[in-house]
Parts: sequence; C-alpha cells; structure tokens
Amino acid sequence: MSSTTEPPRDIFDAGTRGLQHHGLRRANERAVLTVVGFNPGVSNADIARLSGLAPQTVSAILADIDRAGMITRGEVLRGRRGQPATPIYLRADGAFSIGVEIGWRHVSVVRLNMHAEVVGQQRRAYDYPDARTLIDDIGEMTYALVAEMEPEDRVRLVDMGVSMPSNLPGNLQLVQAPEEQRSLWQEIDIAAELAQRTGLEISLFNDGNAACWAELIAFPRPRPATFVYFLISHHIAAGIVSEGSLWEGPTGNSANLGSMLVMDSAGHLQAAHFVASITSLINRLAEAGITATPDTLEDWDWSSFGSVLDQWIEDCAVVLARVVFNTTAVIESGLVVIDSIIPDAITGRLIDRLSFALSQLPVASYQQPEVVAGHLGVLAPAIGAAELPLYRRYFSRALVDIAS
Repeated sequence: MSSTTEPPRDIFDAGTRGLQHHGLRRANERAVLTVVGFNPGVSNADIARLSGLAPQTVSAILADIDRAGMITRGEVLRGRRGQPATPIYLRADGAFSIGVEIGWRHVSVVRLNMHAEVVGQQRRAYDYPDARTLIDDIGEMTYALVAEMEPEDRVRLVDMGVSMPSNLPGNLQLVQAPEEQRSLWQEIDIAAELAQRTGLEISLFNDGNAACWAELIAFPRPRPATFVYFLISHHIAAGIVSEGSLWEGPTGNSANLGSMLVMDSAGHLQAAHFVASITSLINRLAEAGITATPDTLEDWDWSSFGSVLDQWIEDCAVVLARVVFNTTAVIESGLVVIDSIIPDAITGRLIDRLSFALSQLPVASYQQPEVVAGHLGVLAPAIGAAELPLYRRYFSRALVDIAS
C-alpha cells in the first residue's frame, strides 16, 4: 500500500474545491474562507492546493476578503524551503451572530464570533415558554449583548438564529402550560417579531439540529462525516450529520429521535422522551419523595439520589440503545454522541451503560457504534443557532445559500 504525508481529512476539507469560472466568484470566495476558517495558519499555496483554485485567483480573493476585514495575516515564516510563507487566519471579529434557544424551561441567548467562541450570554429560567412575554425577553437579552459590543463591531452583526423544539405549541402540556398558550404560540410569527425588535435577519432551527451542528463544529480535526447526536435535556434533542450535511428534512424537524417509540421497563410503549430525559428523572425523584426543581439543576445534590439515579441511568441506556440501533439501521453511522445538561460524571456513567446495552442487543452481526461524550452541553442549541447563519452566509457553497 502507498503511504502519504497528507494529514487526515476533515469533513470541511471535502466539498470546498473552487471552480475556475468568472461567474462563480462568490462560490470561490467561500471555498477560500472555508479553507482558511478550518485550517488556521494556511499559506496562499496551501489554499490553492486545498481549494483547487489557481494561485493568482486565490491571491485576488484574499485581497478582497482582507479589505472586507475577514482575515488577518501572521508574520512571514522564513527559513523553509521555497518562498517565505505568510500564515493566514480568519478574524474572530470578522463577523458576529446571535444564537437563541427557546427551551421548555429556559431561554438562552449567546453572541458568537467568527471563531465560534461565545463572547456574551444571557439566560432566564421559567416554568414554561410564555408567548406573551418571551419575544420581549429575547429582545431585551439581545439588546444587553449588543450593548457590550464596540461600535465598529456592531455593523458586523447581522444574523440571529433561533432554535426551539419541534411543534412547541402542540406539546406545551408537557410543561403544564396554561391552555391559552397553545393558541397564543400558534399566532406568533417568531421570525417577524424578532426581526422587528432586533433589526437582525432571523433564521429558525430545530433545537436538536442546531445542537448537532454545534457539535460538528466543536469536534477536533478530523471531524466525522457522519454521526448521530443526542442532547439529554428536559426532553431529548437529537440530530444527524450524514456525509457532512445536517439532515434537517423538508420541515427542518427531521431526526426527531426522541419521539421514536420504545418499550419501557414496565412493558409500556411510549416515546423515548418519557424515559431518557431529565423530566423523567424529576418524576422518579418526586415519587421517591425527593424534590428536584428543573430551574435549579446546577445545584442538585446528585450524590443523594442513590438508587433512583442508578435505575434511571440503566433505563435510559436500554431505551437509547434501541433508538441507536434503529437509527443506525437506517443511517449507517459508526459514531454516536451523547451530550447532556447534567454533570459530566453522570453523563459518563450513562455513556458506559449505553455502550454495554448496545453490546447486549440480541442482533446478529451488529457492528456496535462508538459512543462518545459531547463537547458543549446546555449551550449547544444556542451555539448551533448562532453558527448556522454564519456558516450559510460566509462558508456554505450550497446553491440555496449562495443565491440567498
């Protein structure tokens, strides 16, 4: 077999090749930005090699995006073979975006820079998402984050992404919201309301899809091309990346894996949400006489939950193993990511038991996927909601994004 000195390819190395055609200037700019963004410190020659563009084309594009304030150049590297090389980096302050998660028990708003770093955040807890006040709350939280910015940076903030659960109005009974909230939510045009209050361009995303995308960006190189993602929260948020693309489906709510029907330990058929979730744990603790309120999760005394927690982890593992098997039977994936809003140590226990449960499935010739912990936790949906508009505005070469 032949060997190569090329490093392992990251998923963002694939599909970035530019085309030599005058009418594809914008696509070529995005190819160059993608190479620079996901390969910090590359030289002009590296960019030409990785993008497939001619060196003179790369130089012209770099000059344009440099004038636009999107990149910065490091000190010239001398003492190497060939011409001295200048490392090129994406500017962190080249662009900003706001990401919002409308959750069942909280709303989070983050400000993200071009390096996918959270440079400001706001969070408010509630018993349920109140349609009468939530839009104003998001507007106030956004205003507070924008007020922290330097005036010259504010002009580089144009996007807001909003993530929320599938069919929030139809599932408000899950958090005991008043009946009137359903009709109130059905009447709201979230994108239009927030655009009016913030002056930003608004994009809406499913919370699991947004969190899944954030996980893809957070992975170290080489990023995986395909994986199945779960965020164990008050319910299950989930997503799928397949061949480097986020699988959103026609409505943006595909990969709703928490709604997959499973058999619980009592032999009842129900959605995975009602077993492998923080809501399920809270209900079990209440039955045992232990009070644990959703809005104080970070202060819970997890060591006092004893056998209730142990059994919840076991039941979660068994249910998630069935969901994982059924999903990977359709979407070939050797990798499963488990993220959560619970402490890392508890997540680690769940991952260990899930791996064991997968090994015990009565299925012949099943190649068990690797199960790993996620990187972002509770902020994943808000971070992903901020990242997706930035990616589609500056990096994506999909025709729908270039034409928008």
